[in-house]
Formats: sequence, structure tokens, C-alpha cells
Amino acid sequence: IGNPVDVKETTEEELPDNFELYQNYPNPFNPSTTIKFQLPASGNVKLSLYNVLGEKIDDLVSGYLNAGTHQVSVDFSNYRLSTGIYLYSINYNNQRICKKMMYLK
Repeated sequence: IGNPVDVKETTEEELPDNFELYQNYPNPFNPSTTIKFQLPASGNVKLSLYNVLGEKIDDLVSGYLNAGTHQVSVDFSNYRLSTGIYLYSINYNNQRICKKMMYLK
């Protein structure tokens, strides 16, 4: 369907102590938003987008990432999204966090 525009790793002197998924910004958004998360250790990560019925729309990130803070900028111009609430979920080391975001046309 579509692909993230940019995935950035931020270099920090101290590695994060915990696994965290932050609220996307801006929220509500149109057509692009940024999703930030932190990993206390390197590992396999999957960041996915779902509709409110729980149907997967796309994997935004899928692969091995280093420990630290990461930021994904996603342009949804090529997605066929309707105005509404969507869910984004991150899986890392058998842990999962899910958050809501709102898309406005």
C-alpha cells in the first residue's frame, strides 16, 4: 500500500530504561504523522497500522532495530483511508503496545 517516509534513530548518551510507544503527532493528522518509540535493547520490531475492526492495513516498520529512540514519519497520501480512528501497534520482545490516532480528510 504505502511506505514510511522516513525512519530516524536518535542518538542519546543514555539508552532508554523501558519499552515505550508515544502518541503520534500531530493528532488528528492529514496526510502525514510521526510515531515515536523507544527500545531499551536491540531487537525485532513490528509497527503496524489497523482499522477499528482490527484489520491490518500495513506494516510501517518490520525488522531489527538498535536500542534507542526511533521516529517514523508516515505519509498516508497513498493509503485509501476514510476519516476516522485508526490503531497503531508495536511488537517488541513479546511485548505489545497499542495506541489510537485520528485521520481527518
